[in-house]
Amino acid sequence: MAARFLWRSTRKLALAATAAGGGVAAAAIATSDDPVTALKLSFTVPLRLARLSTTAAVIAFDYEYSLWGLQEESIERLKVKHAVHVRSAHKLEELCFKNGGIYIKLGQHIGQLEYLVPQEYVQRMRESLLDRCPVTSYNEVCEVVKKELGGTPDEMFSEFDSVPIASASLAQVHVARTHDGQKVAVKVQHPHMTDTAAADYATVELIVNTLHRFFPTFDYRWLIDEVRDSLPKASCLTPNYCPPPPSSLFAPPIPQHKFVISHLFVTMYLTSYSYYSLDLSSVVDGCLFVILLTIYQELDFLVEAKNSVKCMDNFRKLSPHVVDCVYAPTVYWNLSTSKLLTMEFIEGAQVTDVKKIQGLGIQPNDVAKLLSQAFAEMMFRHGFVHCDPHAANLLIRPLPSGKRSILGKRKPQLVLLDHGLYKELDLPTRTNYAALWKALIFSDARGIKENSVKLGAGEDLYALFAGVLTMRPWNRVIDQSVDHLALQGNDTDRSELQMYASQYFLQISELLRRLPRVILLMLKTNDCLRAVNNSLLKGSSLETFLIIGRVSSEALIEAQLSQTKSSLYRIKLWLEELLLEVQLLGMQIALWLLQLRKALSL
Repeated sequence: MAARFLWRSTRKLALAATAAGGGVAAAAIATSDDPVTALKLSFTVPLRLARLSTTAAVIAFDYEYSLWGLQEESIERLKVKHAVHVRSAHKLEELCFKNGGIYIKLGQHIGQLEYLVPQEYVQRMRESLLDRCPVTSYNEVCEVVKKELGGTPDEMFSEFDSVPIASASLAQVHVARTHDGQKVAVKVQHPHMTDTAAADYATVELIVNTLHRFFPTFDYRWLIDEVRDSLPKASCLTPNYCPPPPSSLFAPPIPQHKFVISHLFVTMYLTSYSYYSLDLSSVVDGCLFVILLTIYQELDFLVEAKNSVKCMDNFRKLSPHVVDCVYAPTVYWNLSTSKLLTMEFIEGAQVTDVKKIQGLGIQPNDVAKLLSQAFAEMMFRHGFVHCDPHAANLLIRPLPSGKRSILGKRKPQLVLLDHGLYKELDLPTRTNYAALWKALIFSDARGIKENSVKLGAGEDLYALFAGVLTMRPWNRVIDQSVDHLALQGNDTDRSELQMYASQYFLQISELLRRLPRVILLMLKTNDCLRAVNNSLLKGSSLETFLIIGRVSSEALIEAQLSQTKSSLYRIKLWLEELLLEVQLLGMQIALWLLQLRKALSL
């Protein structure tokens, strides 16, 4: 009966949403700068929405019908649930491929949430959506190149491979060679990426409001206001609306499989407009469930090119001690426009390809440490952060100027790709965020509370904020042991996190409503880095936490030094720095002893 009711309800929602999508698409024709393209999209937008709604209905029905009457935690239920997860992940993958663009971004984000989303989803999304997305035909690529550069690929380049080496949600990459013989990577934007922004925004607003009517606890209406002003021509679509706060923060826990279904599809709807936003970051469900929505400034490739230059300038000026270990491909400005980007071609191993990395003579642990160092420098020293560090955007190669050690090991160099999504942290935010991470690393409960409150979490949700950042429960966050923040990467960790996800969902939603959008984007970045580290090490590296503790603490001291001229205060800061070194040395010794004990117990 319940399954039948759910099927009828979701089918009606799909039909209503599709009809509304048609109306929204028609409105888009009138406001488009390209009516011909808009007319074409007036047919594709409702189709995309129909696919989304139908997929949501089918998956929801599959879970409800397949699990109906099976006893919780029984062997039979676990087997059936696994089979439903596999089927649903396959349906979600099909949806992402068919709709493309922003839906592929959603699939990529789900692939980063290995501790929170069922592994069947994570595995499926990782295998297919990182760099093997649907491709634009070569004829369309030729049209883009001619329109942007004034000539065909054969005219603008001495060689141009018609088959892309990678394809992502926004663009695909072709290998080419310039007329002076330089091997380059040419990133070509998929056609019509911005045309559906207004239609998607209005359609998603309808879906969010409709879902809230059916499921009052799932209130994401506050997100709509966050992006209205930054969407193209979106300001005229809807009047201002300010949602009330949730009526209760302590409702009964939601069954996990229903929680997963609801939020995967709420996220899909919301991603449709957050993709075009300039100031919305992510929706993170979690002391320990994170559902990601990402803002994308990536549609202008000249911005991406400037970001890569600024990133490396920051490393040269503010982090000269690691600048040789971080690299961004050189941009060929004369062959680049807002929709086509030509860069130096770099050979290297994808950051999660452990076998290839080891084949280069590089240790995965050294890669994990370099990754933590580079992004800690960006977050705490530079205040200019690459916010899309998933595996396809990070390459590893041997340090060009380095030599093999006596044991044959080589130092790694991190190559940063895809610089389209960066976020700036102003000085107060960067300082408070650094102070918070310092407190987290050193188990300073008072510092955690103080800086969480400064960042907007409030005195009632600061412990939850600490959990979202670290993916650890509060009792572990404030534990004084050196490995208190470490994740083991096992099934026990995953089950614990998924349990907290459903148990504290409403409190998490309230926390997200309070936090600055830039902090939400830092959470999304942390998720990507955590997923990469787990692939490299099958868990957390304790040394990476020491690196974060050092960089955040040093950045705080440097910020304070830059703001004072008092000799006495400088002496005080020097003593603090000395104490920091003693603390870090003590933690390093404790880490060595812990590693020795584990080695002896094997």
